[in-house]
Amino acid sequence: MVTKHEQILHYIEELPIGEKISVRQIAKALTVSEGTAYRAIKDAENKGYVSTIERVGTIRIELKKKENIEKLTFAEVVNIVDGQVLGGKEGLHKTLNKFVIGAMKLEAMMRYTEAGNLLIVGNRTNAHKLAIEAGAAVLITGGFDTDDDVKAIADEMKLPIISSSYDTFTVATMINRAIYDQLIKKEIVLVEDILTPIEATTYLTTEGTITDWYNVNEEFKHSRFPVIDKNLKVQGVVTSKDVLGKEYSTPIDKVMTKHPITVNGKTSVASAAHILVWEGIEMLPVVDPSHHLLGIISRQDVLKALQMIQRQPQVGETLDDIVTNQFVDMTEQKGDEIYISEVTPQMTNSVGTISYGVFTTIVTEAARRVVRNSKKSDIVVENITIYFIKPVQIDSSLEIRPKVLELGRKFGKVDVEVYNEGNVVGKAMMMVQLIQ
Repeated sequence: MVTKHEQILHYIEELPIGEKISVRQIAKALTVSEGTAYRAIKDAENKGYVSTIERVGTIRIELKKKENIEKLTFAEVVNIVDGQVLGGKEGLHKTLNKFVIGAMKLEAMMRYTEAGNLLIVGNRTNAHKLAIEAGAAVLITGGFDTDDDVKAIADEMKLPIISSSYDTFTVATMINRAIYDQLIKKEIVLVEDILTPIEATTYLTTEGTITDWYNVNEEFKHSRFPVIDKNLKVQGVVTSKDVLGKEYSTPIDKVMTKHPITVNGKTSVASAAHILVWEGIEMLPVVDPSHHLLGIISRQDVLKALQMIQRQPQVGETLDDIVTNQFVDMTEQKGDEIYISEVTPQMTNSVGTISYGVFTTIVTEAARRVVRNSKKSDIVVENITIYFIKPVQIDSSLEIRPKVLELGRKFGKVDVEVYNEGNVVGKAMMMVQLIQ
């Protein structure tokens, strides 16, 4: 049975791009409470179906594909620069392909301005008009307005004119930062990128018996399967341990593990790996917000994805990338690993000494590398104790010496000492779980 929440999401999904919606309108159109409509609209915003813009409202936008995530819609630009839309509101769903800073003569400016661009310019009405006529949106800095005839052309061509109180440099920096942040998000591999889709997933139903488990086990050589009801909702998981010693005619729903751990498509692969290792399981069902089965991911899928991530160049650098990219391997013999790392300005706190978070990243990375060298496996840190002995100032060179104290099949213990100019400045002791 389809819930009211799902009905609203489907209704929103079917709306034309650029359509404006409201809680009251949705509640009236689908005969639901305003509370239900509000929750569904917020969920639609999280899914990327709509965008809410201050002083404009909630607008149906085009769902961006992951490979184009570095492109922003004009609606998102309004939010980024705390802007006000002066005209062309119906074009807020459109995507900009690049932005142009109008800090040159008018003729030169127009040579660089093309359809789909965003011209960032101050109080230059002629530039506003020419840009709109060329098919570009306009972002006016300094909080200035524009002429009514320019707004009329913008409305006619469905190209937004946005006004922001920030200066040109600040606006360009904010937009560039947003694009950079989204490049980082693009690199994060999610469960939806690697899952085995439901069409290729083997599952059992609550109406089946243990005989069905033996049949699929014989055919596919797996032992853990999701169990769904007639509405495709996940009700449990059944494994070889659950069916052992039971009569073949026993219903599946009598032996399955109810309320199993599941993940959704937007869960990161790293988080899924942690769940699989921590819980000691081989497979996780992937579900949508209504708990319908979308597919499964296995431990093998996750390990392959993690290995692939480590081989990919990072397009947008995270803080972890900045820290670990400083690592230089100075090891001369196995078992006596030594790494050198410089303390750059980004790695320090407000008083110019290395931040606690960066220090934690350094010792964790050292532990990961030494375990990988010994066991060829990745780690999940279970427990870490850090001792800060001396502050380390900017531009210092750190010598990191990790030592494996214990290393079993599933767990390990690593000690890390950090030196600066021959003096110990910090230590760390960590317990880790190995991802096999």
